[in-house]
Order: sequence, then structure tokens, then C-alpha cells
Amino acid sequence: MSKNQKLSDAVHASPLASRRGMLERMFTMAFSGLVYPQIWEDPDVDMAALELGPGKRLVTIASGGCNVMNYLVASPKEIIAVDLNPAHVALLELKIAAIRHLPNHEAFFRFFGHADERENTERYDRFLRDRLDPVTRDYWEARRTLRGRRINLFARNVYKFGLLGRFIGAVHLISRAYGKNPRRMLTAKSLEEQRRVFEETLAPVFDTRLVRWLCRMPVSLYGLGIPPAQFAYLSSSANGDMAGLLRRRLERLACDFPMEDNYFAWQAFSRGYDRDVRRAIPAYLHRDNYQRVQDNAGSVRALHASMTEYLATEAEAGLDGFVLLDAQDWMSAAQMTDLWREITRTAAPGARVIFRTAGEESPLPEALPPEVLGHWIYEAEASRAYTAKDRSSIYGGFHLYRRAA
Repeated sequence: MSKNQKLSDAVHASPLASRRGMLERMFTMAFSGLVYPQIWEDPDVDMAALELGPGKRLVTIASGGCNVMNYLVASPKEIIAVDLNPAHVALLELKIAAIRHLPNHEAFFRFFGHADERENTERYDRFLRDRLDPVTRDYWEARRTLRGRRINLFARNVYKFGLLGRFIGAVHLISRAYGKNPRRMLTAKSLEEQRRVFEETLAPVFDTRLVRWLCRMPVSLYGLGIPPAQFAYLSSSANGDMAGLLRRRLERLACDFPMEDNYFAWQAFSRGYDRDVRRAIPAYLHRDNYQRVQDNAGSVRALHASMTEYLATEAEAGLDGFVLLDAQDWMSAAQMTDLWREITRTAAPGARVIFRTAGEESPLPEALPPEVLGHWIYEAEASRAYTAKDRSSIYGGFHLYRRAA
């Protein structure tokens, strides 16, 4: 099986000759490499919804791996991280090796908090290279034309790369072309000032003819992880005004949470973390959490597999939590049913499942047969509350399901 066949099997639902089929194949091509150097789901919301803590076994989609690293702060018994994209598995393996083998917190923070120093490649060669499994090492050692080894991304700000990093870069470029600088958001000292700066600098960009045209193109939003089927749904629910929908979500990110500690906003508006004060950084990069994350790193397993594929190997009733990210936005009803049959089989009593959707509503009532959905209780009020608390703000809905007794 080719390295991207798992992804193709998950996404390709339409004939190649159709417009939707061509868009699906363009989407899987875009997602075949590194997509998310940083994950865009708020781990604080995840851990609260999952009631994550000691003794819990959790299976999650890996994505950029910082969700897994943040979950280690809660000291669960085991985290199994799966992903269809081998680049994401390699990134998580690198993070696990780094927390275990770099000499101290400062070296770790400079590797993933700065991620743009030449010394990071030296740290890799000295402390990490020989600690990696052959597949992961081959990934980071691979040559990228004139730019040298792939690990050199950590000397050039890895957060500017990957599909999402390039998407954010394009947004910055377009904004500056209209005389607006997204970095101004970081100068705001209060929520009131954040809203004023947003209205002055970012909101007008969404009214431009170019941006409104780009927002009508499905391929333009692949950097946000929106596949063709979900784009069609969102466009319909927004009455065709995708620019307006994206503006409202960016407004939440820019205006609803204090800038001083929202590292999602820092990534969006500065393309990096808060290096000086070190408040707007993920929990796993905080000095106070360093020892705990290091002590718990051995509880992680990273696998190149789909969630359904992995769960088929698990015993019954052995898992306490499931994190699906937004993967169901890519799935057909049949694929979702297969997944939830395995989730139901492997879920311990009271187990919790969380996921996000580009749209606002949960897809499960329409997708799952009653004999599967009937095992689960939808926590509607909690889901709405967690949606409002998610600092990344790019999703329409956060959803929490609990295994019925």
C-alpha cells in the first residue's frame, strides 16, 4: 500500500471524471505531506470534556502531535495516536524523542517554541537522530531539493511550512497587499482594543473582491482542512457567503479571547509563539509542565493507521476516550458507521468521544443507524459551551458524546 493510499481510501467518494472527484483527489494530494505543524484544536477544551486523568486510556488522531503532548500534562495511562498521514506520525515521534532526549527545557523550547534556529539541526544530530526509529529518521533526513534535509525546517520556522502554515502566509500576504498588517492584533491590550484593531485591519479584507472570489473556490480552503464535501455543505449553510462565514470565525479568534495567552491567535497573527513572556504557548512547552510531560512520554504510541483500522485490533470495553478531531467531515455515512461500531465495541462504560465539525451541527443523527447511535448520549449543552470556549475558533461545532450505561 502506498503511503497515501489510506488517505485516498478515506476521502475519495466520487468518480475521477466528476468535478467533485477531481477536487477530492486534489485534496488528498495537498494532504499527502506535512499539513499541521501545530494542531488547531484547543487541548484545554479537550481535556475538560474527556475528564482526562490518571488511569485513562485514550485514542486520538495525531495531526501535529501537540494535542498528544498537551494531554500528557493530565498523566493518562496510555495515549494511542493514529494518523493517515505519515508526516504527522513522524512529527509526533520527533516531539516524543525531543522531550525525552534533549538536555533541558530550554533546548526543548527552542526546538518547538522558536523552531527557527540553526542550532536546532545541531541538536537534532547530537541528541535525537540516533534515538529515532528508522522510518521517522528517514523522514527527517530526506532531502528537500536545495533546502537540504527536512529537519532543516526547524531552522527556518517550521510553523511557516506545511499546508496550514502556507495558507496563513498567503492570508498575511493578501492582507499586506491591501495595506493591512495582521501582526497589529498582537499590540492590543484588552478585548475592546482587540475588536477595534480587528475592525480596522482584518475585517475590511473580507469585503475585497479578490478575497470574496478566493473564498468561493474549494481549493483555496484546503489549508483549513475543509474537504470538497464539507465545503459544499458550508457554502450552502452560509447562503454562498463563505467570506462572511470565515470572517465571523476569524473575528472569534481575534476578539473573544485575551491575546496575551491565546497561542492560536499568536500563530495566526505572528506565525509563531510568544517567545519573550512565554504565556501564549501550548501547555507542553511551559517550563512548569516539562518534567511531567517528560515522565509521561513513554505512555504514547504513534501509528500510521486509520482510527477504524486501529480500533479493530483493540479488545472490547478497554478505552475511556476517543478524539476524532474533524475527521468525520471527510467521511461518508458508511465510513462513519464502521467507525462508530468499533468505537461502541471498544468503549468502556462512561467513555467519552469528542470531535469537531466545520459546520455547527453533529452529523451523527443523520449518518448512524439507531442501533449504533442508541448506545450514545449527546451532551448538547456541554457541547455548545465547549464550542464557545475553544480558543482556536476555526470550527463551527465541538461535540461530546458519552457512552450510555
